[in-house]
Amino acid sequence: MNAITSLPERGVLAIEGGDRVAFLQGLVSNDVESAAPGRAVWAALLTPQGKWLADFFIFAGSDALLLDCERAQIPELVRRLTRYRLRMEVTLRPDPALHVHVAWPSQPDAAGIMAPDPRLPGFAWRILTETPLEATATPEDWDRYRLAAGLPDGSRDIEADRGVLLEAGFDELDGVSWSKGCYMGQELTARTKYRGLVKRRLVPVQIEGKLPPPGTPVLRDGQEVGTMRSGRDRLGLASLRLDALEESLRCGESVLTPRVPKWMRLPAGAGEG
Repeated sequence: MNAITSLPERGVLAIEGGDRVAFLQGLVSNDVESAAPGRAVWAALLTPQGKWLADFFIFAGSDALLLDCERAQIPELVRRLTRYRLRMEVTLRPDPALHVHVAWPSQPDAAGIMAPDPRLPGFAWRILTETPLEATATPEDWDRYRLAAGLPDGSRDIEADRGVLLEAGFDELDGVSWSKGCYMGQELTARTKYRGLVKRRLVPVQIEGKLPPPGTPVLRDGQEVGTMRSGRDRLGLASLRLDALEESLRCGESVLTPRVPKWMRLPAGAGEG
């Protein structure tokens, strides 16, 4: 049975003007030119030093790029992006008339601006509508579904000014273009990939005991090997060192067991089994 729910913590930022594609292309991690009707692009905005600030789904409307992003981040996104507008023909504005929905696992029978979630084939569909759709599930149901798959949820799972894209799966989940031109923060992202500098990963964990709060240290034999990020019930995501992916770990009063998803590519010998 297909499920659909609204995501009230998501909002839409519209980028309008004749230079909108060229403007965003030079700032984000993925190829904005690939966004088209029925095809969304997942991308991140980085600091000049290559650390994560925000990520969003980019939809191509008839006269605007529509960013499905964290609602709480919209004012800061507008402020940061406006710095780089210079003389380009670009306007940025929140669009509160649009509602963000997600449906899974199949395409829903619904009207709106719609595209598959580009991170995993056949996983879900993102939908923007002017009128809220009838829900058959809850945001909490969606949270459990994406946690089981190991997909990050923005600032709940990635620390601003500290997170590195490849640690959060942006390579395997089609959040980075390796062939487009330069963008802000590209140097660190490329160096991390081609020099094999990834030392930890954001991975799903099975939780035995009480759900640890985000930021709780994860320990192995009393030594810190990571931190807890988002979670719900007995599922969560934790940022863990690669050498700690095959063991049960302590986190507060609970035990975490890493569950490396099939889509994740790890160095030989890390997280196997």
